[in-house]
Amino acid sequence: HRGSAGSGGETESSRVEASRVALWARSPGRNRTPWFLVSADGSNMADTFQLEIVTPEKMVVRDMAEEMQIPGKNGYLGILPGHAPLITELAVGEITYRAGSVTHSLAVAWGFAEVLPDKVTILAQTCERPEEVDTGRAQEAKRRAEERLSSISPETDYPRAGDAMRRAETRLQVAEKK
Repeated sequence: HRGSAGSGGETESSRVEASRVALWARSPGRNRTPWFLVSADGSNMADTFQLEIVTPEKMVVRDMAEEMQIPGKNGYLGILPGHAPLITELAVGEITYRAGSVTHSLAVAWGFAEVLPDKVTILAQTCERPEEVDTGRAQEAKRRAEERLSSISPETDYPRAGDAMRRAETRLQVAEKK
């Protein structure tokens, strides 16, 4: 009965319904699509989602993707078709996405991502494909950031120097994937 020890607040009818759903899912001949990829009418949702990555200067990517990872402000997020809607701030990092059998990498710095079940839109301050990264410039930026971080001057802006270091390292890492 409701509220008994160990029940976790479940009612008898909710336990019966959960058992019935579990049995139905295991029954022979049933569609094995995970519940989170089935739409309200019971049909399978798409295996891909639309991806758009835009900077102030240009449209960087317009593609269909099967999965992606984006650098959120509090860590990386994995995105699959049917993902719950969200908006997140982007950090400096690498965006990877898979379209067919090809995995693409991009260096991104700051911006926002809007995730919907069938579309991901990224508005980034900067975004570069591996072939667009100027490795000489990135190496020089990394060297300058290392110098600033190793100095003990009170005028040094350490958070900014750390951002410059992360951005240069990300650009170099993505450039290796040419």
